[in-house]
Amino acid sequence: MFSETIRLENAGASLACHHQPAEGRPRAILMISHGLAEHSRRYRRFAGAMAARGCHVYAHDHRGHGETTAPDAPLGRFSKRGGIEHVVDDIAAVHSLATGRHPGLPVILLGHSMGGLIALNAAEDLAGRFAALAVWNSNFAVGLSGRVAQAILLAERMFKGSDVPSDMLPRLTFSAWGKSIAGHRTGFDWLSRDPAEVDAYIADPLCGFDASVSLWLDVFALTFRGIAKERLERLPKDLPIHLVGGGQDPATSKGKAVFWLSKRLKSQGFSRISTEIYQDLRHETLNEIGAEKAIADFARWCDAAVRTVPSERT
Repeated sequence: MFSETIRLENAGASLACHHQPAEGRPRAILMISHGLAEHSRRYRRFAGAMAARGCHVYAHDHRGHGETTAPDAPLGRFSKRGGIEHVVDDIAAVHSLATGRHPGLPVILLGHSMGGLIALNAAEDLAGRFAALAVWNSNFAVGLSGRVAQAILLAERMFKGSDVPSDMLPRLTFSAWGKSIAGHRTGFDWLSRDPAEVDAYIADPLCGFDASVSLWLDVFALTFRGIAKERLERLPKDLPIHLVGGGQDPATSKGKAVFWLSKRLKSQGFSRISTEIYQDLRHETLNEIGAEKAIADFARWCDAAVRTVPSERT
């Protein structure tokens, strides 16, 4: 379990924010942005591992997820209006909380899957506040299929509204990914090869829910928005960026989408891109068999990023 849970009030929402204090001499702050249809408590073991390496770890539940509450954000929806702006502003609020409690420490932002989409967008909107950025298991390479998905979602919104679950997107994503795993035991085997982790996800009432039409629209907007040239130009070209994927992850075309993002960033002049594909892993790197290696690799990357970050970016 996390050592501390904080209720952070921000822009009409009561954010559930969890903190794991650094052990020994604090070296950095690590903020975690979780994925779609899950929540931040699922990162407690990772938080403990990083705290043991000198990081104050903060992880909050996005709107429409976990224990965060807001009048216009039931489970499965960011917000009735301005969902992207709200979730990015929540990242800013957690950043302010963490840096206010631990002044002078560099901040590293890590996002998994949908959380990676949010993390890149937040780093762009809050340029200069993060010493390093990690985007894990995220797919920005949706191209024409992403535009088709947006068209489907707009049609669903027209005929049945935005605050109800999408009929089509779960079939095109979660369901299709589940069926792609040979000999799958459950529909969620695409998350991990570890049956215990898959069963824990299925049994968790705050996981695996159907996202609303509006949330799916926000997800695709984050995807296209995050890789726009004019937005990437907001980031320092020497910002350390760590990209991670699984070689057996259907959500990123077995890591191809991660390589695509790496190539995209390099083409825009970013000089400190680290890309790692763990060939045997599926979608949830941190809940996989072999997660220990990925965590150790990430900790080493953090050490290098923190050592070399210019003082004005901390």
